[in-house]
Amino acid sequence: VKAVVLDPKNDFVVDRILTKHDVQNLIQLCVARLLDTTNPSLDTIKMQVYFDMNYAKRAEFLNEQHRILEGRLAPVVREITDSRPRAKEEMESVYRAIISYVLLRSGLGSPTEIEVVREVTAALQSVFPQTEMAAFISLSKKDKEQQLKTLTKLVTGIRLFNKDRGKGGSSIDDLPAILNEAIPSTTRALDEALSTCHALSPCYTALLESMSEDRHRHVQLSSLKLKEALFNVRQHEAFLCILMSEVITSAREVEVTSKQFAANMKQLNNTVQNKISVGTTEVFPLFIALANLWTSFQDEILLLSLVTNMTNNLQQFLKIQSQLFPEEVLTSLLEGVTVRSDEERIRETMETRVNVSDFKNQEWLFPETTTNFDQLLIQYHGFCAHAIGEKGLILPGNPAIGILKHKDRYYAFSSKEAAYAFAQNPDKSIQLNTEKAKEHAELIQLLELHHQFEYLAPLGTQVRDGDEYLMKPITKRDSSTQTDIHILPPTIVTSYEWNEWELRRKAIKLANLRRKLTRAMQTDLSHMRRENCTQVYLPKDAGTQTKRESSSSVPRPHVFLEGLRGGSSPTTHMVQVDLTRAVDET
Repeated sequence: VKAVVLDPKNDFVVDRILTKHDVQNLIQLCVARLLDTTNPSLDTIKMQVYFDMNYAKRAEFLNEQHRILEGRLAPVVREITDSRPRAKEEMESVYRAIISYVLLRSGLGSPTEIEVVREVTAALQSVFPQTEMAAFISLSKKDKEQQLKTLTKLVTGIRLFNKDRGKGGSSIDDLPAILNEAIPSTTRALDEALSTCHALSPCYTALLESMSEDRHRHVQLSSLKLKEALFNVRQHEAFLCILMSEVITSAREVEVTSKQFAANMKQLNNTVQNKISVGTTEVFPLFIALANLWTSFQDEILLLSLVTNMTNNLQQFLKIQSQLFPEEVLTSLLEGVTVRSDEERIRETMETRVNVSDFKNQEWLFPETTTNFDQLLIQYHGFCAHAIGEKGLILPGNPAIGILKHKDRYYAFSSKEAAYAFAQNPDKSIQLNTEKAKEHAELIQLLELHHQFEYLAPLGTQVRDGDEYLMKPITKRDSSTQTDIHILPPTIVTSYEWNEWELRRKAIKLANLRRKLTRAMQTDLSHMRRENCTQVYLPKDAGTQTKRESSSSVPRPHVFLEGLRGGSSPTTHMVQVDLTRAVDET
């Protein structure tokens, strides 16, 4: 109804109350739209409704699945927590109910298999024997529920450990192996579907471009619903990309969880080994960790099944498009037309860039000047903001050309010319895009125009934070700064002490001073006496001079020894000669 009312061709005024004739006309138009089996637009809207009703983000989906499980187990939990058994038979009945709860909550095996029930019972008795039922009954309802969850994790961990050692767990599926096979299979299915979309969308785009360039082809192809087919394929491609990102996240989570599970199992084997008894404080945390990791595997199985089902169910919404343009028809229409893929279009414009100096009052963002460039939320789902309203085409935008920031929103373009044309009058181009979305209601979700059509926002986008549309770019540039050294004078407290014992010594001194007194007294001799002072002449400096000093010199002694070297005779004859002069000769 809203899509029909928004369409300008139907001449409905949104702000005016509809008359009876308007209501009848609206009903006829809606019925005709719903019964039109030759328009891919209806399939696109159905696809959007299906995806919005069935897809949820990872955390939301898992929380919903856990809530559903809690709701299914609520009667069993109520039966256990509300019971007040007194007789032995009643105690056994409650114990059997606990076994059923543990088995159903863990999801390991069927409750109808006797072997599974025996295995669960044995594991439960090892950590919670029936003799402890009296203590369990005395707990509050909240504590009972918490203990039931803890018992479930312990029993699950014990069964997984026994399965690893080959002593049970035959009914437990090997979830890591199943996931390792299912994830590549799902990825291949998504890749095939995406390849089909990547092959079809350039074909429809090339035909629409040829219509705008050639008048004859425009007359020939105007009756065909090429735009609706293009929108249908683009929407399918967008949904497949969302599902592919979920599969990639699941693959990453499974890899990490598998490593943690193997490490925990190895640690548990090393702890237990062949011991007869092991302390609960050592093994219970390991059992609980195993159970939590196994729950992660079960969550990934649920997510993967959701993705697989949605991938298969989305194919039904391509039926009209594939019937209108089978491969033979599309091949004949493309004769003489150059088809360029999205990658080729982006590659051709990688070297072109907007010249910022051509625009005075507009802000352009580039990869090298914006830190969070890849995280900016580009309008129109990243498609060219100019081609939508001007040509009715959905062309991939190339952020490397430059992202225009206009009124806190960001726009990308498929070429430099498109960027310049849009920047001349952004408000006019945005209005043209809005009018184009009114003509084709499926563009509202495909191009993420929920802020312009808030009353048409799907359930999944109403809960989205408003700040997501207003992410601020973090621009970067070279800058430098200089500061003085020690601007303020030093504030070193000389009396500061870091040593606790020194502080104690000072405290003791202060405590002792509190008990000290200063005393003074006068004696009889000092009583009523005044202070006296006397002035004297200081001795003057004086000196005397003695007779002059004299000295005499004595001759230096000269003694020579002759014959010490020996001679021709064997006997040495030494001769001493004293050559010292007499004193009176000097």
